[in-house]
Amino acid sequence: MAIKKDKVLKNPVEVDQQEHKEVQITAPNFRVAEFKIKGTTPYVQLRFFKKGEIQIAHEQGGSSKNKKKREARDFKNEYEQAKHVSEEGWLGIPAASFRNAMISACRIVSFKMTLAKLAVFADADGLDREEGTPLIKIKGTPEMVIHHVRNQTGVVDLRARAMWREWSSTVRIKFDADLFSLPDVTNLMARVGQQVGIGEGRPDGKTSAGMGWGLFEVENLGIGV
Repeated sequence: MAIKKDKVLKNPVEVDQQEHKEVQITAPNFRVAEFKIKGTTPYVQLRFFKKGEIQIAHEQGGSSKNKKKREARDFKNEYEQAKHVSEEGWLGIPAASFRNAMISACRIVSFKMTLAKLAVFADADGLDREEGTPLIKIKGTPEMVIHHVRNQTGVVDLRARAMWREWSSTVRIKFDADLFSLPDVTNLMARVGQQVGIGEGRPDGKTSAGMGWGLFEVENLGIGV
């Protein structure tokens, strides 16, 4: 009579390796597209750090609640503080402005924004000399503008900002070529320029429909670098 042998169990580690051997993670496949853009509406800038200072000042007493005698505001200084200046001295646009705008534009074409956050990036030309914000160089001459704005407390205030009535820039977008093609990125950038915008008063603002500022046209079709 033949003796029945017990079934030999495999090593749990070997079983786990066999179950996962089909999983393949491909290496990152990034490409860079370079776009030359030209503003079709003014670009207006208020450095985020300065904006935060203004908001904190109003929350702590502000212009309307403080009954003590205050010195006259130095709008010229506020204007200078509103600009992003690089460590080399040139003026720039936060690189994140373009990345965030491209991610937002994905809603228009029903592409998952969570994927876009991991797939498109804007290469910077340098860093802000004060807080280190990555910047993209802007071409043009800014001027000081003073507008009435409403603070978070609901109080109407005057705000000095930098405005470029005519401006242009060269923007390099690094993208995941496994998720986006070069035509995809080009069309996405075109939608940013015509529908989303960048900077203060852009159509896709967080708290309002904006002033129509920060729009641009793409002058080239995207050069793969």
